[in-house]
Amino acid sequence: MRIGAVFPQLEIGSDPAVVRSWAETVESAGYTHALAYDHVLGASPEHRPGWTGYTDKSLFHEVFVLFGYLAAVTTELELVTGVVILPQRQTALVAKQAAEVDVLSGGRLRLGVGIGWNQVEYDALGVPFKQRGAKLEEQVDLLRKLWADPVISYDGKFHQVEEAGLNPLPGRRIPIWFGGSAEAVLRRTGEIGDGWMPQSAPDDEARACVERIRQYAVEAGRDPAEIGFEARLSLGRLPEADWPAFVRGWREIGATHLGVNTMGMGLKSPADHAAVLRDVLPLLRES
Repeated sequence: MRIGAVFPQLEIGSDPAVVRSWAETVESAGYTHALAYDHVLGASPEHRPGWTGYTDKSLFHEVFVLFGYLAAVTTELELVTGVVILPQRQTALVAKQAAEVDVLSGGRLRLGVGIGWNQVEYDALGVPFKQRGAKLEEQVDLLRKLWADPVISYDGKFHQVEEAGLNPLPGRRIPIWFGGSAEAVLRRTGEIGDGWMPQSAPDDEARACVERIRQYAVEAGRDPAEIGFEARLSLGRLPEADWPAFVRGWREIGATHLGVNTMGMGLKSPADHAAVLRDVLPLLRES
């Protein structure tokens, strides 16, 4: 199991030296990847009674710019989006940004994508909220075609490209993983995804979801062994004594990756996040 660290962007602030120190500590500790969340805009709850979720006070570094920076200050750390809200972004631009990060990092990008939940953000970006699931599937197809060939033409329901292409190309098929728990996500992962990013406990429901993904893969004529699974361990949501069992449980279900999240632990500084990640890794490896 490859163990990565979740970038604590809600609690790390905007000092580039602090961001660099966190990344260097995580890499030197032995984590295999760093995963960052994505939101472009935060909605103010002032005139939205009952609003839940992220707000304008939630700090989010833009993932592709962040990864361009981390590509320069790390050497081996895989850079993972977890997840880019793909339907609210222009597909060709995402293809360009992802290809550039992959080129400048030496092939270290893994693109996690999802449909998101925040209609306020979609509206502000000028993108329809409905049909985002159907659009995402076409986006994945277009991304892969743009990464594969210097010049393409594409005539889809949501996209049209006429004899155009990216330069530079990434030189490989950048892995695309899906986040979310709806049945459509499980089907999508089995049929076209390189992996799935659940955020649940390693229980019977999680096991059933993994099995359904593998069955969807078989039905699509794919080898289910080629699909990866990255669980998310949020240290602040479980007693420390339960951390090893969580890791063992997901390992038994078939997780290939694990992301360790230190946000929500009440830590006082970004340095504390890095220190917790450094100190907990040996325990998780032995689990």
